[in-house]
Amino acid sequence: MRARYGVPLGITAAGVAGLAYAAGFEARSFRLRRVTVPVLPAGMRPLRMLQVSDIHMVGGQRKKQRWLRSLAGLRPDFVINTGDNLSDPEGVPEVLDALGPLMEFPGAYVFGSNDYYGPKLRNPARYLLEKAAGKHGLNGNPPAVAAVHNPWEDLRDGFDGAGWLNLTNTRGTLKIEGVEIGLTGLDDPHIKRDRYERVTGGPDSGADFSMGVVHAPYLRSLDAFTEDGYPLILAGHTHGGQLCIPFRGALVTNCDLDTDRAKGLSTHTTAGHTAHLHVSAGCGTNRYTPVRFACPPEATLLTLVAGAGTATE
Repeated sequence: MRARYGVPLGITAAGVAGLAYAAGFEARSFRLRRVTVPVLPAGMRPLRMLQVSDIHMVGGQRKKQRWLRSLAGLRPDFVINTGDNLSDPEGVPEVLDALGPLMEFPGAYVFGSNDYYGPKLRNPARYLLEKAAGKHGLNGNPPAVAAVHNPWEDLRDGFDGAGWLNLTNTRGTLKIEGVEIGLTGLDDPHIKRDRYERVTGGPDSGADFSMGVVHAPYLRSLDAFTEDGYPLILAGHTHGGQLCIPFRGALVTNCDLDTDRAKGLSTHTTAGHTAHLHVSAGCGTNRYTPVRFACPPEATLLTLVAGAGTATE
């Protein structure tokens, strides 16, 4: 009898323990990654840029809010928010409060699908099934009309009121101690809100340095930025895979980006051009799947330096 039930009970116990770790510990184990990227023109001073992404704020997430506020102590030159701030229609005040100290610094943002629409309960296994079928999450289509509307307008007004640049299918410039940084942004390709034709033309010729910013790193957006000559592209959306296999990595990216580039620094090449790509694993989860495994929540401090060489983490 003991042999008959011992193995399945052991498997069940291991599964329960793994779920408890993924939900109770790792999903709240916030950390900062530091990356050096050699993309600036020769002679330009280094720039320290903080990227925050995929906060997916739900009411009552006090530890996440305290951690986000603490990032202001890094004193970055500027902040880039790559979207999906919400996972709760009531979460706007808590997002703005948590990011309040960071909004004292120059910054810019794009939105993701979860800023516009509330999440729905889904079977997590569907992501694997959709990948096998060649689909990607919403498969590039907006949610149904019945989808919950998130108050993204209030979030936008809060960011704009703090002086952050809204990069929704548009361009902008940050001026930091005499340095001009050109920013070109897209709305979320995951729900077909990207309009690259509105921003085409390449980096701002009057800026000292330019980069592309987008929430979901769909290949069409990465190709467009890279072919236009942007040396750096920032994105989020993937959660780094969220549930990963140790020593192997992500199983899915929830878009058409390959899993080898689900998070961190890499490159993207198309039409003879190559750009650095940084994909943040983000610091939150969908409210209905509040777990992470082998992929802790994060923000990234990127130090941009002069020269063209191998980037380091």
